[in-house]
Amino acid sequence: MRKILLGALVAIVLVLTFKYCDSKREDKIVLQESSALIQEQIKNVGKLIVTEGHFSQVFNYRNSKAILGPFFTSEKKALVVVNADVFVSYDLSLIEYKIDEKTKTLTILSIPKEEIKINPDLEYYDIQADYFNAFEAKDYNDIKETIKKSLIKKLENSEIKSNAKNRLISELSKFYILTNSLGWTLQYNQVQIKNEEALQSLKL
Repeated sequence: MRKILLGALVAIVLVLTFKYCDSKREDKIVLQESSALIQEQIKNVGKLIVTEGHFSQVFNYRNSKAILGPFFTSEKKALVVVNADVFVSYDLSLIEYKIDEKTKTLTILSIPKEEIKINPDLEYYDIQADYFNAFEAKDYNDIKETIKKSLIKKLENSEIKSNAKNRLISELSKFYILTNSLGWTLQYNQVQIKNEEALQSLKL
């Protein structure tokens, strides 16, 4: 009788051990599948998103040159009409991240800064200059650089840049939706992202 009970006990222990090991193996498979799914999603999001805009501006250029000290100056000026195409882009293939399977955490380490490209088309009108202060190549380069700086300032307060950030947040929200559905945690800059609204306040 004792042998029968001992045999039954050993059988129960073996069955429980087998089930435990089998459960652990299934958990590991599910974890690996979740990790692979997250990596695949990041790969799919890793694309270039571009927001385009257009600016028009009229720019008055003036330059005075002293001739014979303060007694005589020579001035040159021009009216410049600017039409510029502006592009704000994020290369999401440059996102750096870390996956921790033990804690089920996806950590975004860095998000690429936006790239700004400005292609200005300049048309010059009413160019006035004289022999003592003629227009040179340097003047045209200075005008172009001044206009670019002016356009960048306008861009900072425009809807173009905010729309670009909204598109970026929209792509990043896919990470939250996926990790949340799998029971994982998403964090950035050591801050846990607990909802989609928290993405809007990220300091990129």
